[in-house]
Amino acid sequence: MSTYTQTLYQIVFSTKNRELSLVKEGREKLFRYVWGVLKNNNCHLYRINGVDDHIHILTSLHPSIALSGLVKDLKVASSKFIKENQVFPNFGYWQSGYGAFTYSYDAKNKLIEYIKNQEEHHKTVSFLDEYKMLLKEFEIDFDEKYLI
Repeated sequence: MSTYTQTLYQIVFSTKNRELSLVKEGREKLFRYVWGVLKNNNCHLYRINGVDDHIHILTSLHPSIALSGLVKDLKVASSKFIKENQVFPNFGYWQSGYGAFTYSYDAKNKLIEYIKNQEEHHKTVSFLDEYKMLLKEFEIDFDEKYLI
């Protein structure tokens, strides 16, 4: 019997201390690189976008891929890519944690639009407020001191 899955993950992580280092001019290069890392892990990218201090990735994971390992690969590989190619001169590191939220497949189009409109969204909502909203929406207990 074959393995069949259909789970969407929205993966969110930020720059260390939410530094505003992901300047708009370099984001397309970063997003294409991340897409390559996902493809190499047999994952399907539906949408990626972000702003100066964080990124959102909407993807499905291949059944053989562990979420934590994928996020580690994404962060390590993209950090190396950013630094070697000087994509973002003021980039230091990614934050140590991440958020990953699962959705049913029927939420896909709404999520794609949400991620596509990150720049507009963050004109009125900070990353910290957005992240807290996601954690509360998914009923995930958190300690404020670890969000700073």
